[in-house]
Amino acid sequence: MSIMKTRHEKRKTRYEVEVAGNGRVTAHGGVLLIDQMARELGLWKTISGLAAIDPRRRKGAGYEPLALVSQLIFTLVSDGCSLADAERLGQDPVLLESVGLSTAADASTLSVWLGNATEAGILAMCEANSWLVREILSRCRPNRILHAGELEGWFDDTEIEVFGPHIGGARRNYNGDLALSWQTIWIGPLLLDQELGGFRDVAECQRAFLDEHADVWEGRKCHFYADSGSSEAPLLQHLSEAGFTTWSVSYNRWMPKLEELACALPESDWQDPTERNGATETYAWVKHAPGELGVPRRFAACRWKPAGEMFWHYAFVACESKSARSPREVFERHRLKGDFERHFSEVLTDLDLHHPPCLALNANRMFYAIAALAHNLLQALKLLRLGDEAQTWRNRTIIRNVITVPATQVSHANRLRLKICVPAGLLRWWRLFVQNHLPKRKRGERPVEDVAPPPSD
Repeated sequence: MSIMKTRHEKRKTRYEVEVAGNGRVTAHGGVLLIDQMARELGLWKTISGLAAIDPRRRKGAGYEPLALVSQLIFTLVSDGCSLADAERLGQDPVLLESVGLSTAADASTLSVWLGNATEAGILAMCEANSWLVREILSRCRPNRILHAGELEGWFDDTEIEVFGPHIGGARRNYNGDLALSWQTIWIGPLLLDQELGGFRDVAECQRAFLDEHADVWEGRKCHFYADSGSSEAPLLQHLSEAGFTTWSVSYNRWMPKLEELACALPESDWQDPTERNGATETYAWVKHAPGELGVPRRFAACRWKPAGEMFWHYAFVACESKSARSPREVFERHRLKGDFERHFSEVLTDLDLHHPPCLALNANRMFYAIAALAHNLLQALKLLRLGDEAQTWRNRTIIRNVITVPATQVSHANRLRLKICVPAGLLRWWRLFVQNHLPKRKRGERPVEDVAPPPSD
């Protein structure tokens, strides 16, 4: 008995296309979710109280810093990446009305404000971001932020290549290219703190971040990852005293000495054979006193011999000295660091932070501090409001499915209403969000603003 197969093919559309201008439509109706998320978490109120980011002499005139910061955040979460994209928000009056902006600043105004950023203002914005992360952690369900019952942290130092001789703070990297160093510390998918071009070396930045934010993991089980840039002996000692339950660092310093010690181990010390990437891996502990540390430390060692080769290959991971874990468990946990690198790509790629928008270093530092707020607000929307099936979404997936949805502004009986057009699969979620989280007001009642009023002249 033959089975009839259904034929699927690509055909021409049957629709007739008609383009009509309508000033009451926006393609980014979901931006109001970010606005409401920031309002609910208290971010707008916090930013409005930062006097250090307001360079105006007359506080009653011009753009308030909160309006400029929110404009940049709304640009980044709606798939924009430049100051020109931020200026184009002014061409979308429905979007501006939905998030409470009276008008959008042009690119030159934004550039001047960023260029006037001071060290105190940049630090204040970074502190606001760290406060936001703590607020999200306090409200998030444990199963959405913990792995195996533990918080996970990560430190990374990446190079953002720039082009042109006048980019402030750019230095030659190991490839001889001009680059800005961007150092970040993460808790789960949240960007806890960051610094663009501010620290000369990894050691200074990592110590500063760990000391400043120790209260985040104090009294909690927490595992911390770091890459090979953190494998200096003083940093390993500092990690041992930072209060983490467990930690692991990719180790690539003094490799000849460690390989010599690993080769000298008896065969019986190599345990837990495991097949991986077509080769058999075995694991052991190696004791070594790196650099000027002077105190022997245990390193988890892994060796494997690819097919057709005569010599062993080795890899090493530094970890806590009195570890109850086996060397194999240390490596298996450390390999999960790749998932944090995916989180990093959500910021660099999905928000297009590969290209700093300004020439001045302080202007770019302020822009990246605001970008951290945008990323954390997208993550807050995912962690606190979206369903379990959306917890693997990247930033660009959130933007595509939830933020970039069309909306129409309609007026009836002297009341404005925003009609958001969403796919059937998200209709129930949107209705519940509007019902439970968007503010309600009676007919004729003016909306109540919960941010601090501007100071008088």
